[in-house]
Amino acid sequence: MDGFLVDAPPLPPPVWVEQFWGDLTFVHWPVDPASVAHWFPPGTEPDVFTDGLTYVGLVPFVMHRSAVAGKVPLPYFGAFAETNVRLYSVDSVGRHGVLFRSLETERLAVVGATRAGLGVPYTWAKMRVTRAGDRITYVSTRRWPECGLRSLVDVAIGEPVEPTPLEVWLTARWGAHTRKGGRTWWVPNEHPTWPLRQAELVELSDDLVPAGGVVPVGPPLRALFSPGVQARFGRPTALRHVDPDRRQGILE
Repeated sequence: MDGFLVDAPPLPPPVWVEQFWGDLTFVHWPVDPASVAHWFPPGTEPDVFTDGLTYVGLVPFVMHRSAVAGKVPLPYFGAFAETNVRLYSVDSVGRHGVLFRSLETERLAVVGATRAGLGVPYTWAKMRVTRAGDRITYVSTRRWPECGLRSLVDVAIGEPVEPTPLEVWLTARWGAHTRKGGRTWWVPNEHPTWPLRQAELVELSDDLVPAGGVVPVGPPLRALFSPGVQARFGRPTALRHVDPDRRQGILE
């Protein structure tokens, strides 16, 4: 993990969006990097841990307190359930991020705005998150596209845990890569270290990971729950002069 940033680097101003990601569960599976390399945009490739594997994450949560420029609240568009499927990426300048295969949301307007603006693959879904004590259940049914895809994650929240090196590598991600307008973009973010608790998978039934074209090569890792963190996003930057064969680029 030489050169891997465990803590968020300073976020260059201006802050574009601020959000609270709450009641979040991480579920991860190991993946053969070669099997997903074709999903990565030019200038990026699968990020590989010291075990020679990359990973796919299924991450349901509830978003709260969104604000534009960190100041203007979005009470309707900024509070909703979400479930994302994410791969792990690294680019030619060494930034370790995520690459989303899908992001389920209840807000249709969010789907249109994020797809049009940055090519982020948001999808429209009917969603429900219920919590009773230390039990939390996330249910999602896709409305568009590929209507009918379902995801059910039911976990029992346990005691606080110290993350393993792999769990740090999976959760300390300070940006996302995306593809829009024929260019590869880096969207930086910062947030505190995730406070993590053990989470027992009581029930798991998911269509979203296979629908994202990802086939795990092993059982899921231990699940993790977090009460949440406050996150901020900075201005997207593009990679240019990309050689698609060598997957190299420099920042614009």
